[in-house]
Amino acid sequence: MPYTAEDPRHWSADELRARIPGWGADVDPADRPSYPKQRYAPGETGAHWELPEQQPEHTPRERSIEHARLTPVFGTAAPLHGLSGAIRRFAYARYSEGRAAHWLLLVLGDRVDAIESHLRSLFTTHPDQPLTETGVLSEGRRHGITSRFGHRRADVKHQWLDPILVAGPWILAAWGVAAVTRRALSRR
Repeated sequence: MPYTAEDPRHWSADELRARIPGWGADVDPADRPSYPKQRYAPGETGAHWELPEQQPEHTPRERSIEHARLTPVFGTAAPLHGLSGAIRRFAYARYSEGRAAHWLLLVLGDRVDAIESHLRSLFTTHPDQPLTETGVLSEGRRHGITSRFGHRRADVKHQWLDPILVAGPWILAAWGVAAVTRRALSRR
């Protein structure tokens, strides 16, 4: 536990490797640029506590399976909610941070959260405006199209995918609204 005043290294490398899947990729101090700050030197830190005061946890927080407890201070600006929150909780509860599945689920949670926020905005007095908020209009005004050629830009390779990712969800939503409206009108 890195937040106590005692030396946090009380497990051997073999014990950690057995307890945490994928542990030990950076076990050699020569492979870690941050090694000097990880020296155990309690007199040099200036800390005047054994363990920092724990921030109260008003709602359950996600916690990596590698850690025994939450950090003493954690962010509360964006609490988990909806399907995206369930995906993120599953990623933290099931997979180690050393596994690709953990990070891929977090990316999926971000994408689902973006879709959820777009859908929520449709039911507010100020819905999202894809033409003005995505920068599509500035492509023609500020040399957006001409800047893509002859400058060896990395994003040119996937620019064909951009209209699908940006406009695709809006087209699907419009199609869904039109289908529901058509069905409602045909019942009358």
